[in-house]
Amino acid sequence: GYIQAQVNFGPRTPNSKAHDKCGDYLLKEMTRFGGQITVQKADLKGWDGTTLKARNIIASFNTEKTTRILLLSHWDCRPWSDHDPNPANHKKPVLGANDAASGVGVLMEIARQLQAQKPTVGVDILFVDMEDYGEPQWYEGEKTEDSWCLGSQYWAKNPHVPGYRARYGILLDMVGVPNATFPKEQHSMYYAPHVVEKVWNEATANGFDTYFINKQGGGITDDHLPINQIIGIPTIDIIHYDENGFGDFWHTQNDTMENIDKTTLKAVGQTLLGVIYKEIE
Repeated sequence: GYIQAQVNFGPRTPNSKAHDKCGDYLLKEMTRFGGQITVQKADLKGWDGTTLKARNIIASFNTEKTTRILLLSHWDCRPWSDHDPNPANHKKPVLGANDAASGVGVLMEIARQLQAQKPTVGVDILFVDMEDYGEPQWYEGEKTEDSWCLGSQYWAKNPHVPGYRARYGILLDMVGVPNATFPKEQHSMYYAPHVVEKVWNEATANGFDTYFINKQGGGITDDHLPINQIIGIPTIDIIHYDENGFGDFWHTQNDTMENIDKTTLKAVGQTLLGVIYKEIE
């Protein structure tokens, strides 16, 4: 339902009315779930020179606790369907049911659970903006990793609490597809192997090892990188990847609700809740 609500706004692309309305919806819901809200607004520069009106949204739970866990997902949509099989669609925005409404939806339900039953530690849920504005495939100039993950780069340099630290971070990206597989992403294994093992062991204990597979994957440029590299919080990426890559609907006009499966969402959300509630100060 949380994913459908985001999709109902249309593509949440930078500087659009749908983006504004969805951001307001996220603020309203996370406030309803009892989070202490911080909003970071920033003018960020896109690869093409566009000024992007970014909004990072942070909901903090158990704010009195110094031991904290960071959970995050991006909430913006890609402005271009640059992997669509039909070239006529390459400059149309992506609806983004899986990328990235799925991760946001799981974190919203986690927020609801945190309100119902307080964990021992503090939890910060970070919805980062402007992840998906990286250079499109059809762009013929130089492509750089820094054109992606603009909101998390900004947050890592300007955390919502000065001197912010977390025990570790967990990023969710594209966690809604049927029969998803989450390999152990390469950068996650480099920066935070102990966190990967903690999460994958919890998934196995809950019977979700067909999703959280015991296989090392490749390195993916995603929002966990700036958080590892800039602010130094060991952070992992839970992201679907298989022999078909991110799915044949990725960055196309077909990233719709048909690609969302509630059993996959349950596997991810229940695993994360198990991890959080087992943490002690």
